[in-house]
Amino acid sequence: MEERNVCTRRTFVRMLGTGVLVSVACSSIGMQIAMAGERIEKISKPDEEWKKELTPQQYDILREEGTERPFTSPLLDEHRAGAFVCAGCGLPLFKSETKFDSGTGWPSFYRAIEGHVETKTDHKLIVARTEYHCARCGGHQGHVFNDGPEPTGLRYCNNGLSLKFVAVDENK
Repeated sequence: MEERNVCTRRTFVRMLGTGVLVSVACSSIGMQIAMAGERIEKISKPDEEWKKELTPQQYDILREEGTERPFTSPLLDEHRAGAFVCAGCGLPLFKSETKFDSGTGWPSFYRAIEGHVETKTDHKLIVARTEYHCARCGGHQGHVFNDGPEPTGLRYCNNGLSLKFVAVDENK
């Protein structure tokens, strides 16, 4: 049976309204949830297991902090209601209503779900940048900058291959 990344609108809205967030959506394998602000239990796997679960491009980005080419992600054109979850472990990282077009070529968000990303300073370029990772599996997502829209002024510039989109089924 093929797993679908779809959750009913009623379930999704009810969960968001109570602070509960879908982790792997209402899939055929059941629903995993994480409370907003709750301590996220870490996942640790050997590199060989990650290599089996991820595409080579996803492995490069999520596990080796690579970057995909700009304007290549289908998520740039994703405008449905739902959530953007970590491609490595399914933890929800961004609500769809926080996505905006930054013009940079990468999916961009002005707010991450509280407690679901962790940051560190990246010194790979001349200027230090703030890099962020999934709080559960440590998968590299992208960098956060102070040039985003209100209300936060932040721009979470995300690799599209680091994310999966979980749509809300508006018909249910």
